[in-house]
Amino acid sequence: MKKQKRNAVIALIVMIAIFLGAGYLSLFGVGEFQEGSIHDVKLGLDLAGGVSITYQAVGDKTPSAEDMDDTVYKLQKRVEQYSTEAVVYKEGSDRINIEIPGVTDANSILEELGKPGSLYFIRQTDDDGNQNYQYDSSTGKYQLTRSLSEIIDSGDAVLSGTDVTDAQAGYQSDSMNNQEIVVELTFTDEGKQKFADATTRAYKNGESIGIYYDGEFISVPKVQSAITNGQAVITGERTIEDAKNLASTIRIGGLSVELEELRSNVVGAQLGEEAISTSLKAGIVGMILIFVLMIAVYWLPGVCASIALLFYVFLEILIINAFEVTLTLPGIAGILLSIGMAVDANVIIFARIREELKSGKTVDSAIRIGYNKALSAIIDGNVTTLIAALVLGLRGSGTVKGFAQTLAIGILLSMFTSLFVTKWLMQALFNLGLSDVKFYGVGKEPKKLNVLEHRKLFFTISACVILCGFLAMGINAGRGKRALNYSLDFVGGTSTSITFDKSYTLKELDDEVVPVFEKITGDANVQVQTVTGSNQVIIKTRSLDVSEREQLNQQLESAFGVKEADIQSETISSTISKEMKADALSAVIIAMILMLIYIWFRFSDWRFGASSVLALVHDVLVVLTCYAVMRVSVGSTFIACMLTIVGYSINATIVIFDRVRENVKLMGRNAEIIPLLDTSISQTMSRSVFNSLTTFFMVFTLYIFGVSSIREFALPIGVGIISGTYSSVCLASAFYYELRRISAKKAAKSGGTKAAAAGRKRSKGKV
Repeated sequence: MKKQKRNAVIALIVMIAIFLGAGYLSLFGVGEFQEGSIHDVKLGLDLAGGVSITYQAVGDKTPSAEDMDDTVYKLQKRVEQYSTEAVVYKEGSDRINIEIPGVTDANSILEELGKPGSLYFIRQTDDDGNQNYQYDSSTGKYQLTRSLSEIIDSGDAVLSGTDVTDAQAGYQSDSMNNQEIVVELTFTDEGKQKFADATTRAYKNGESIGIYYDGEFISVPKVQSAITNGQAVITGERTIEDAKNLASTIRIGGLSVELEELRSNVVGAQLGEEAISTSLKAGIVGMILIFVLMIAVYWLPGVCASIALLFYVFLEILIINAFEVTLTLPGIAGILLSIGMAVDANVIIFARIREELKSGKTVDSAIRIGYNKALSAIIDGNVTTLIAALVLGLRGSGTVKGFAQTLAIGILLSMFTSLFVTKWLMQALFNLGLSDVKFYGVGKEPKKLNVLEHRKLFFTISACVILCGFLAMGINAGRGKRALNYSLDFVGGTSTSITFDKSYTLKELDDEVVPVFEKITGDANVQVQTVTGSNQVIIKTRSLDVSEREQLNQQLESAFGVKEADIQSETISSTISKEMKADALSAVIIAMILMLIYIWFRFSDWRFGASSVLALVHDVLVVLTCYAVMRVSVGSTFIACMLTIVGYSINATIVIFDRVRENVKLMGRNAEIIPLLDTSISQTMSRSVFNSLTTFFMVFTLYIFGVSSIREFALPIGVGIISGTYSSVCLASAFYYELRRISAKKAAKSGGTKAAAAGRKRSKGKV
């Protein structure tokens, strides 16, 4: 016993030291710049500002809308190396604007990004053996021997940048098994054939193929073999940085449109410090409410869970710093929401421990058995959500990728703190003498719920709610409004640049200037940016017609003395392109399919997976109804909101199905299915209620304390939490029951047909 107490004291001292160390690092960091702390986290354009660069298409012809859209998408992929929250959108018909958060040096970005020009692969000689380019010893560079237009017209530019799908720097082993630096190129199907023909000719003649970009050769590799598989490797770069620059240049040279820099600015935050402070206030209040609930309901285990949750927050700050995740305001809201969801595993475990204590187990045994029994539900629930995060990270773009990063971090951390940190604390306190059952609470017999009996009523309620959403969208569309209240992020709008006689703070702009725009547009979704080092302000609104622009000019002149010449308006495209929407949609579909397969594999019954996905689809449609009926603005947070609901809903359903699986083993496969399902729902009801409450506390405080954009995120999330709890309890098991019933009918029908056929066969045999 003394040894156990000594070990418990040592364990507590170690845990306290780790806890204090993580807390100090996350709050104060290291060194003068507080590296690693909450103050060192990279913030998005809405919270910290960044660089805004505008490019204009060059050339004799105006680029088509399709070419501009393709260029926007490729540039979006290109700038994500700086931040997943970077955005690219069209301005007017021939301009492209790039906004990169957390950066203060526009020139360095322009230098690294490069000038988006046209890239060509040029063969060394023409059909008559004349040189297309040659080495100039005076400059130390290769030079064209005739004009680029002549080379293109003659067909000696064998490929263009649009034939390249990707270029990446890396390493490979040479013939001596040494690592050499290379740039790997991947071509389109059409480019693959072009490159095969070009390299076959060049290899036969012992020639090179020069890569020409923006007026100069960036590489002139000697062709060492015919390359027919659509992938090529360029060697000879001295450093990996040189290889990365070459790969970057080739990627940006693959744009459909040639661009030149029109202007670049360092812009201020769109929301300012007030948005951060109110969100942090909401987080603190929400955490206090969670602590109170956990301790009031679960006593000593609740204290351990609260300490582990605080440790979870410290670790999340440190890891976000380590992975350089860029946080926007929706990202902060998502993290605060994940704090509410992080106690889910603890709630499952504590409920299990109380069940074991009710059955007469000792506290020590109850803790051990409770963790063992809860493990499968925790793993299955979190793995399904992690599948969604991984698919979104690989397939998503922009804010979707950033959301996937924070989601994955939150999942892994919550599993660690729940399964290890909370357990270590409980065992240490138990060994120190806190072993009385009264510190842990004994579970009560759950009240038997007859959920399946009312399944038709639940189906009817859900169908009516979802139908209301579609009706609202139809009515809105019929009145000339859009079905949903799409924001700038989805449909674009008007960007108005104003140069004032004096500088304004963001708060002054919100109090004095923004109301002018809101009055004329009738839209509260107004985005404001200041340009560092000037009196220029950029305000983005929904699309304005000519009369509205004239009214705006008059109001700005009369109220602020701004001359019409100092006001410029441009139509801007959405920051979420068609390709990004397609990427997000395909990611969600793939994630759902993989979830279904995983649940099918783990539960050995496809109907569990199908029921989970049906419940998930129900929740998404209910949240969509909230957006349609309440006209909540559909912006970049819409995608994050839907993805949050996907993760939350599937997790809650898995917990119930895990109990169904366990009860099948206890009651046997001959047990009646409806009582079995009702029993499983009753046994997990406390988890469903308390976890919903902890998550709802965070959402509620975000809605109360947050700025308008946060409230537009919190409201549908709150609806999603209620819907997710409802669908997990009232619908998921009902879906499973109906699928079983349909399968049984088909099996009976198939069996009867086979029996009749066998009978006919036997009769024929007797004859």
